[in-house]
Amino acid sequence: MSLVELIAQADERGLAASGLACLDRCVPLLGGDDEVLRPLWANLAVGGEPAAWGELLEQVRAKLGVAEIVDDEDVEDEAALLARRMLAAAPAVRSAAEARIWADACSVASLQIHRLLDPAEDDASAAGALPEAIGSARAAGAAPVEGRTAGMSPLVAAELRRQIGVLEILAGHGAGGLRRALEVSTEGRRVLRAVVSRRARGRG
Repeated sequence: MSLVELIAQADERGLAASGLACLDRCVPLLGGDDEVLRPLWANLAVGGEPAAWGELLEQVRAKLGVAEIVDDEDVEDEAALLARRMLAAAPAVRSAAEARIWADACSVASLQIHRLLDPAEDDASAAGALPEAIGSARAAGAAPVEGRTAGMSPLVAAELRRQIGVLEILAGHGAGGLRRALEVSTEGRRVLRAVVSRRARGRG
């Protein structure tokens, strides 16, 4: 199935985990450590209390100081702004309806973040065509993703594959797939952290 179809058919846990995984991979832009979102991951596991999600979310926001910085004029870095908005938009209640909206928005935002950070996107004309390519690839079937990412940079194509992979794991294994989904997300976070570090050195 396509990424769009996977999101449409995912259950509440899968949707929350999909959005959380996108956010997790973008944690380097929020100045957080690798463990900052672990309480939210734990909340999605068997035995996690859905009613505690909102409180845990507020604790994460407080640690990262996100609430105060979500407007265009507040941040020069567009990628960091998108990451902050992802966290700011997270639903306070774990419901399928709200989680589906969040998961879909996080999918688009994370792909855009990877586009902005990819050194291969220095060509303005290529960058301008990319949003259309992203939309096409999100709607394409899972199997031909490689063929539908011809207009994308490697960083964006890899993020698309991770998003599809996380949703497929959760669709197939439910709560039992959370560990593997987290491993996929952790791999992506390490890649993005390295990219952010290189970019910081280049600016310095």
